[in-house]
Amino acid sequence: MQSAEHARSDEDAESVESAAPGEPGEPGEPGETTEPTRSAKPAESAQRAEPVEPSEITEPAEHADSATPAKSGESGESGESGESGESGESPASAMPDDSSSTAEPTESADPTESAEPGKTAKTGDSTDSAEPGETPDSTAPADPAKSATPGETAEPPGSPKPAELARSAAPTDPTDPTEQPSQLPLRAGWFGWRHRYPRTARAVGVGTSVLAGALLLVALVVPDRLDRMTFQSFLRLPVELIVLAVVLLALPSRARRVTAVVLGAFVGLSTVLKCLDMGFYETLARPFDLVFDWVLLSDAADWMKDSFGRSGEVLAIVGVIVLLIAVLAGSALAMVRLADVMAGHRPTAVRTTLVLGVAWIMCFTLSVQVGGVTLATKGYSQFFSNRVKYVREGLGDADVFKKQLTVDAFAKTPPNQLLTGLRGKDVLFTFIESYGRVALDDPTMAPEMDKTLTAGDARLKAAGFSSRSAWLRSPVTGAGSWLAHSTFLSGLWIKNQQRYRTVTTSTRATLTSYFQKTGAWRTVGIVPGVRKSWPEGKYFGLDNIYDSTHLGYNGPYFSWTPVPDQFSLESFEKLEYGKKNRDPIMAEIILASSHNPWSPIAHTIPWNQLGDGTIFNQIKKEGTNPTEVWKSAKRVRTEYRKAIQYSVDSLTQWVQRYGNKNTVLVFLGDHQPVPTVTGGTADRDVPITIVAHDPKVLDKISSWGWTDGLKPADSAPVLGMDKFRDRFMTAYAK
Repeated sequence: MQSAEHARSDEDAESVESAAPGEPGEPGEPGETTEPTRSAKPAESAQRAEPVEPSEITEPAEHADSATPAKSGESGESGESGESGESGESPASAMPDDSSSTAEPTESADPTESAEPGKTAKTGDSTDSAEPGETPDSTAPADPAKSATPGETAEPPGSPKPAELARSAAPTDPTDPTEQPSQLPLRAGWFGWRHRYPRTARAVGVGTSVLAGALLLVALVVPDRLDRMTFQSFLRLPVELIVLAVVLLALPSRARRVTAVVLGAFVGLSTVLKCLDMGFYETLARPFDLVFDWVLLSDAADWMKDSFGRSGEVLAIVGVIVLLIAVLAGSALAMVRLADVMAGHRPTAVRTTLVLGVAWIMCFTLSVQVGGVTLATKGYSQFFSNRVKYVREGLGDADVFKKQLTVDAFAKTPPNQLLTGLRGKDVLFTFIESYGRVALDDPTMAPEMDKTLTAGDARLKAAGFSSRSAWLRSPVTGAGSWLAHSTFLSGLWIKNQQRYRTVTTSTRATLTSYFQKTGAWRTVGIVPGVRKSWPEGKYFGLDNIYDSTHLGYNGPYFSWTPVPDQFSLESFEKLEYGKKNRDPIMAEIILASSHNPWSPIAHTIPWNQLGDGTIFNQIKKEGTNPTEVWKSAKRVRTEYRKAIQYSVDSLTQWVQRYGNKNTVLVFLGDHQPVPTVTGGTADRDVPITIVAHDPKVLDKISSWGWTDGLKPADSAPVLGMDKFRDRFMTAYAK
């Protein structure tokens, strides 16, 4: 195969004659500028140039191609002919063929046309020479056949020798610092794969662009609640995507890329926030609070460890970190990719953005819907504005709460006038974890719960007790029991961690501390869910606190629950309530067996068989596996209902067994369970019941309109949990 240069000479042989000023065709005098010439016509070149013998062509075209560098910034493979291609192939004129170094110099043809002034000769062009007064490019070797004067084969100054041409045709060494950048072979893509597979590279490029667009679209339209995530929710046109396109198209190159990275990272952060919202809606039925909820992440890690072990906790944390990095990096790269694509196809991008903008305005104005979902949406902007509003309110909430903290109707009441209607009674405030209204209203749980409450009523009546029930509205749902407990006892709406810390470090009196203030009761706390230091216990006015390590329990944990409820109540009887010649007791008791994840759970056994709790080892083995239970929402609801039944049974059996004429029991739920159980309802109501042996105790609340028995009627009054303290103390102040 002939080299690219000889292939052209067969069709259009070219020769150039150096002309002296004034006399074309003769060599110019030293110091005089030669007139640039253009190649003769093909016919004239064929007559004047001596033919080149085929035998004198020593190098094949493949060698010439290998010595020819590809154009920078283009991709594709060099053709065998050495001529420039469309996919980054190097033009043959950029590097002389080896054949030109071995062929006999031919006689230059007479000049026919002068180069047009003001034009610069192309490197390696066989038709044009350098402009007068300009220095020829030393890196572009000249063809000796084009510079010889008539009858001579002299080469112009700076023209490479045949040996140099042969060396230049040899493969270049990329590590040689003397090599010119234009002579180095270029590799496009990773390891040159784009160069070798241009069609695949083009397909990958298109696919990457489509994926980047889809990623950003999903980030903008994805809901922050799992129960709202439907197929139709992704068939929306967000106005924010159009605004982003306008901004990126309006910016210059460098500013566009920087802005794309920043905006992409911001979209990634908002996506992470949406994921947090999804988790919080699933557990707390509310969005993540950017001001107050960071402390809850450690509680979530503890819950994972208690529910799925240490390995499950570590895997969850590592997964969250990897996901966070992937989302931030992916969204930033996606935004940069789309910015580059729009810049590379600016006219098309501008037209597309304009069309989408007009379509959005029309769809928004006409309220066009797809499957019940509005097509033109500005949901991302609303989501962002809501977050800003929540943050602003959170930052200002501290001042609002401090003002509420100072208002206490009983702060100046003398101790001897406090709670006089309960003097001599043992008052037990008992919280049943996650005991919410859903347990009594849900049709799949209500029948079994009705049986439990009916049996409990019969038990209490047989022991001489009566009861009244109603509803309280909790400040939390799904979790956050300590917020509900502090709300109930302090008489303030404790809706976040900041308020909790503020109230527990203040001098605000609680319902339990008022009992302590009178000096008429010994105040104790039975808190089996506490497994580490609990300094807040002093704030609640408790003389003695029994946590999970002080109840004498040697049995196993039941998932999150360190001590089964039945054993906690039996320990209270042995440690405090069953003592002879004691003072009246005011106790705060927290029953934790009904705490999420409700698997495995204990069941009631004969009280005389409890011992030190080791009997529960066998009971735990017979229980369910939380990993298996949480694969089905139906099974979760079933196990939740069983856990509530166990707590209520344990409590009513204890009152029947150990209660007396001075026993007053106030038991309530602290919050509704997680949305997996409630079905996503916004209802935060929990049952509350007052049980007493002395009829006078219930007579004092007869005006409240509560329902007789352990189950409140649907129409029973609903009272804010923060209102109970003052109402209770007012009723029993006489």
